[in-house]
Amino acid sequence: MNVREYYAYLTAAREQLWNFLRALPAADLDRSLIDGDRFHNIKDLLLHVVDVEDHWVHAIALGGGVAERYPHDWVRPRAEQYDLGWIIRYGQEVGGQTRALLDTAPDLSRPVKLVQDDPASDTVTLDQLLWHVMTHEVRHTAQIALLIRQLGHTPPWLDYLRFVRPQPMQPTPEADATGEDGAGEDL
Repeated sequence: MNVREYYAYLTAAREQLWNFLRALPAADLDRSLIDGDRFHNIKDLLLHVVDVEDHWVHAIALGGGVAERYPHDWVRPRAEQYDLGWIIRYGQEVGGQTRALLDTAPDLSRPVKLVQDDPASDTVTLDQLLWHVMTHEVRHTAQIALLIRQLGHTPPWLDYLRFVRPQPMQPTPEADATGEDGAGEDL
């Protein structure tokens, strides 16, 4: 699997999640369900996922980003103060920029310094950085699904197989010779 294909899946799953969350009561999205210093609710996690993608892909790897158009505290977001639509618009802008980047077929082996103003900073490839961001989103999406369940709702099915279309089995040369097509076999 490649970065572009997997990001397309994440984009589709993200849209499904956002649509589901739009239908939930705002109080559920703001309800504090996580103890800790930084993230307490569903909207905190949503905002954090967008922040991480904007930071690593756009600010660090590409030297830009859109966070300044969505001012907030990225360390302790307290996202209950923001409308879900605001978080989604931020996410749509960041995601659109990531898709545009991937559409250019960038050099995924290009090194990216993790700390731009530190000459001794570690570097990773753009491919590694993108996989980091995508894995990060999957982990937090699972947390969000758990929070949705804790609120008494059934989260949407966001698994990869929901978004890829299985291909019909192609007959093998042996099956063609015997006239068998494999239909009716249990998988």
